[in-house]
Amino acid sequence: MEIKVMLKYQKIGFYFSQILLSAIVATSVQAASVESHSETSENFRQIQQPIPVKRGVTAAGLGLIGLEVWWFMFSKPKAKQATQTKDTQELEILVDGGYEPNRITVNSGQPIRLQFYRKDPSHCLDKVLFPDFNISKDLPLDKTTTIEFTPEKPGEYTFSCGMNMVRGTLEVRG
Repeated sequence: MEIKVMLKYQKIGFYFSQILLSAIVATSVQAASVESHSETSENFRQIQQPIPVKRGVTAAGLGLIGLEVWWFMFSKPKAKQATQTKDTQELEILVDGGYEPNRITVNSGQPIRLQFYRKDPSHCLDKVLFPDFNISKDLPLDKTTTIEFTPEKPGEYTFSCGMNMVRGTLEVRG
């Protein structure tokens, strides 16, 4: 299942990079034709940049585009398996600009205890929501908040901050 999703994102990333490359080439061709046919006006004076500077700026832009594609499409989320203690699965989650870890793996049919420790003072992270389990908990600053529930069905469930901007995934295995 994950391989199909990853291939889908790779395909989207490939199409996205093709569109961006086409736009860059079209802009370059258009700029070259404007440079050769432009007339000097009284209000504006055109300043020519050396070819190495133009190439350097283009290379830097393409490098940044590549970095963004890698970051959003190919970097792996940090996953952690909950530790089994007696009859409960436990995991500590640090809330500091996001959730660490942001991908949690647990077994279905067994109670889990998630302990959220919030260090980030931003208002966005003062609440955590598990919509599939009807759980909403406030996370006080510099304190540990415990959330306990039992996921019955295998699957992937998202959890997020109160504004749904910072997200994590709870992977429940059968």
